[in-house]
Amino acid sequence: MFLCCWLVLGALIPATLSIDPGVKVRLTEKGIEYGRQLGMAAMQQKLNSIQVPDFSGKERVSPIGKVRYNLSNIRVLKVGIPKSSVDLVPGTGVKMSIGDAFISLNGRWKVKYLRIIKHSGSFDLNVNGLNIATTISIKTDETGRPAVSSDSCSAAVGSAKVKFHGGGSWLYNLFTRFIDKALRNAMQKQICPRATSVVSDLNPQLKTLNVLAKVDKYAEIEYSMVSSPTVLKSSIDLNLKGEFYNIGKHQEPPFSPAAFNLPPQNNNMLYIGMSAFTVNSAAFVYNNAGVLSLSVTDDMIPKSSPIRLNTNTFGVIIPGIAKQFPGLMMKLLMKMEKIPTLTFETNNASVQATTTVTAFAIQTNSTLSPLFVLNLEASVSARMFVSEMKLAAAVTLNKMDLTLAKSNVGDFQVSALNSILQVVFKWVVIPTVNVQLAKGYPLPTIGKMKLVNTQLNVLKDYILIGTDVQFS
Repeated sequence: MFLCCWLVLGALIPATLSIDPGVKVRLTEKGIEYGRQLGMAAMQQKLNSIQVPDFSGKERVSPIGKVRYNLSNIRVLKVGIPKSSVDLVPGTGVKMSIGDAFISLNGRWKVKYLRIIKHSGSFDLNVNGLNIATTISIKTDETGRPAVSSDSCSAAVGSAKVKFHGGGSWLYNLFTRFIDKALRNAMQKQICPRATSVVSDLNPQLKTLNVLAKVDKYAEIEYSMVSSPTVLKSSIDLNLKGEFYNIGKHQEPPFSPAAFNLPPQNNNMLYIGMSAFTVNSAAFVYNNAGVLSLSVTDDMIPKSSPIRLNTNTFGVIIPGIAKQFPGLMMKLLMKMEKIPTLTFETNNASVQATTTVTAFAIQTNSTLSPLFVLNLEASVSARMFVSEMKLAAAVTLNKMDLTLAKSNVGDFQVSALNSILQVVFKWVVIPTVNVQLAKGYPLPTIGKMKLVNTQLNVLKDYILIGTDVQFS
């Protein structure tokens, strides 16, 4: 994988309409260096596959005279790349350079002269001063995924030194005068095609980009690119859409991503900025799917709790319940009335939620008798974390405010129900929500990418994930 760490990621770059992204990605110098190491390993493999043709001919060589020669079975033994660099060309693209590389080869030789005299043996060949320079462009294919290509390539072979095993010293004259240049030219012609193939070999990998990643049966998240990359001297900044949609129905939410800028950090290879817009678009999607509701019954409350979901418990606070519905179990239906709103402030992520709580008495024939409806305004704190290749969360209740929307059992002091609702939130609502949030949703990824040394910080309007990466 040539420059896989950053080209694979850094190629997330289509030319589409420029809009504010929900997600930003930055490749730093550290990530580029990791990519260079992977790229040189791939380049070594390609150079190892160079095939040198057999050389044969007839020349006059002093002091022997006319000689027929043949060099065959030439094989690459070793490739060394002591110097290499990957440089970003601001506003343009990428340049890869290799200097003072060498290739060690061996093969068989044989000669015939004076019509009847034949000699043969082996030889070792060292090709030195190999220099390669190639420029790489990053584009977008018809699916919105990245595609890379080599725009230009140059290669030069400095010198070749041969050692013949067997034979006389005149063999070196034969090599220097008639074989050296032709052999170096033959090798030089194969270098740029191999460098180009290293780049093109990335494209199948790039097609694994999760441009549209399924989250569950209700939602998917889009990571298409909304603008071209910003190539700087020491980093590449990428803008991704980062928006949730209902599966099969891409409806825009009634809000847009706010502009934000990544801070100048470079301790990690990769930085991912995830805006509040991305998470709030998820809330919009799940609200549209009608799944932001929860039914709570007594069997969901721990048996050790003195508070039970039955008319006996509620009847102590609301006499009308005890009179009209004695000795019955109850059910609470909690339903989101507005799209929950997540806010990121420095070191703090919070969610504001507006729900209704409808209380029912469960009759002996299982029919439900409505008792009352509460409006509930809740504020929860969210702890965001990265789990493998997903962003997950857990919430805790900060506070809630209750008001009475409707009652079929007479007036009562709503504040008296606060302790009961606190129990319901503590033992049922918050754990149920956290089970779902712990499943997380996919981060942008390509191929078998693994995040290591990951850190997450909550900043104004977005979270910042700093991480190193590994490719297997």
